[in-house]
Amino acid sequence: MNGRQRFWRSGDPFIWLTGSAVAIALLMVAGLVGLILVNGLGFFWPAEVVRLTLADGAVLTGQIAQRETIPGQAGQYRIKLKVANRDLYGADFLWVDEAKIARRERPADVLVIERTEWGLLIGTIREIREGGQVVTRGPEAGRQALLDRLPEATRVRREIRRIEKGDIGRVNYAQEQARLQLRRLELRGVTEGPEVTAIRAQQAELAARYQDLAARVAELRQRQTASVLVAADGGRDKEWPLTEVVDVYWPNTMSAAAKVGHYAAKAWEFVSDDPRESNTEGGVLPAIFGTVMMVLIMSVVVTPLGVLAAFYLREYAKQGPFVSAVRIAVNNLAGVPSIVFGVFGVGFFIYFVGGTIDRLFYVEALPTPTFGTGGILWASLTLALLTVPVVIVATEEGLAAIPGGMREASLALGATKLETTVRVVLPAVMPSILTGLILAMARAAGEVAPLMLTGVVKLAPSLPVDGFWPFLHLDRKFMHLGFHIYDVGFQSPNVDAARPMVFATTLLLLTIVVLMNLFAIALRNRLRRKYVIVAI
Repeated sequence: MNGRQRFWRSGDPFIWLTGSAVAIALLMVAGLVGLILVNGLGFFWPAEVVRLTLADGAVLTGQIAQRETIPGQAGQYRIKLKVANRDLYGADFLWVDEAKIARRERPADVLVIERTEWGLLIGTIREIREGGQVVTRGPEAGRQALLDRLPEATRVRREIRRIEKGDIGRVNYAQEQARLQLRRLELRGVTEGPEVTAIRAQQAELAARYQDLAARVAELRQRQTASVLVAADGGRDKEWPLTEVVDVYWPNTMSAAAKVGHYAAKAWEFVSDDPRESNTEGGVLPAIFGTVMMVLIMSVVVTPLGVLAAFYLREYAKQGPFVSAVRIAVNNLAGVPSIVFGVFGVGFFIYFVGGTIDRLFYVEALPTPTFGTGGILWASLTLALLTVPVVIVATEEGLAAIPGGMREASLALGATKLETTVRVVLPAVMPSILTGLILAMARAAGEVAPLMLTGVVKLAPSLPVDGFWPFLHLDRKFMHLGFHIYDVGFQSPNVDAARPMVFATTLLLLTIVVLMNLFAIALRNRLRRKYVIVAI
């Protein structure tokens, strides 16, 4: 036997082959995570603004978003310039050949204004106005005048938002409840009487309250009249009210500490604020809330369902062809495309179960459906069905790993079958249950297709949890980070501008999944140490 034959028969090639497969898999995961980190973490950094003077005399001002080789021209580069000012130029980005750039500057007086709509506004301050009258002119004097007035304008904007979203929202909710009460009485044949009179008096009071709040909002809007006139490229000016300015900064004069502070503030705003401009600006708080809440509801449903099914199949069912067929069906269920579960959720949960609930308990709201339409409950139940095979298989494997002697010892000591199951077998298999739950949570958090059919929406007007009885509204539609990524990345009218947010949202979704999994893994390891059972 020569050396080559001994090498192949030694088994070393297989070791190298398997090791290479692991290395490739790790490299793919590291590359994916690295790509998300690089693009996601840079989303909040205040990039400097450059002013480019081209060879033909044209001036372009903006932030450099990308640099690449010009297709078909080796050694020649072009840059992607974020000029913003979408309402002035019609587009946020321009490609500029570097060979055409005659001069580059980083002017200190260029400011970036983050607006409530139309994205960023980049330029220099020409005037600060109040009530239509010029208060000051020029970048230097205008900067201080702008900073002096911006806090009050921000306070007024937040006050208006609080009234519209909080006070007026409560009035609208109460008016809707009063309308449903009247409708309920009408269906019972009661159209007059003290109860009807009281409800109508309540409606009149609510209408008066609504008028007062609307007048308060109008008064706030009229009181704050300060605006900034910004000079943009091409001799174009844009006047913008300060009440619609979210943030303003001069990136070319910011120190490293100021940029870090700006970065932290924007990162916090991203996770704590509501979205703006069709999800392409602002925060993703409703999507975070919807994702976590949906996963929690799914976990509450799928865990007992999967564990009970696994216990029956392993501990009580007579092993035979039927049970084997059931196991095969469960395993195959994990391979069914998720959109099929979405279709099932629409047909069974929404149309059948939800429609029945509406006809029995929410007749006064019909034809507007309450549970007979998509909502977070139906989305969670659909995902519970989608992930239940994972929990069943993991629990069954854990039950199979428990030595039979433990059960026999418990029964020999006089414990009943139920006591043995609850006090001996269940604690011992708990690490395996949590392993299945971890896998189920990870898959549920990343699924999008079934949610699009069963309850997720682009913008949810209210969260599933609020201060109105019964506080938890399982019938409401919700936002989801996975759908948010799809919507911003592929359905946004301005995909180029929204692309950085796609990576930031992806990074956030990845972080949430990792945190939830780490919590479950820590709990599993604690239980594993407690019961000293290897059951994965």
